Amino acid sequence: MSALFLVGPRGAGKSSVGARAAAVLGVTFIDSDGCVEERSGLSVAEIFARSGEPAFRALERGVLLELLEADPPAVVATGGGCVLDADVRARLAEHPGVLWLTAPLAELRRRVRLAPRPSLTGTDPADELGPIVRAREPLYRACAGGSDGLDTGALTLDQAAAEVARRFRDLRGGG
Repeated sequence: MSALFLVGPRGAGKSSVGARAAAVLGVTFIDSDGCVEERSGLSVAEIFARSGEPAFRALERGVLLELLEADPPAVVATGGGCVLDADVRARLAEHPGVLWLTAPLAELRRRVRLAPRPSLTGTDPADELGPIVRAREPLYRACAGGSDGLDTGALTLDQAAAEVARRFRDLRGGG
């Protein structure tokens, strides 16, 4: 195992915490949304607007299955909905390096309002979080080997990144 894949809902810190942890570790940070944007030449919002969520999920699926196969020495931030794809979910569940990031719903909403994302349901992205998080929590838990995950809600960015870095080292046997 070389990579640590971060799963969890929007606003849990997958990108910000993942990037900081990768810097601390001296490894590559990969954001699956960034990979999708690079391959398509469009932003995530543009993909959603032009082609809809299914087109985005298909691109995301391809990126994540490739990353899971390559297993690069990296911290990988996945998209919050990647666990909806059965193949991606199965591959993540088989991978020993998956960490579920979470936070209380109020904190997720606050963070999403600070960094807007495209709506998944046609409503305000912060308002749609409750039902989405409740529906996906069992999927995140399954991908992370049944763990309760890392609650980033009360942690600073540096504290959360240090914990992710510690878990990365532990998984690689260097902890």
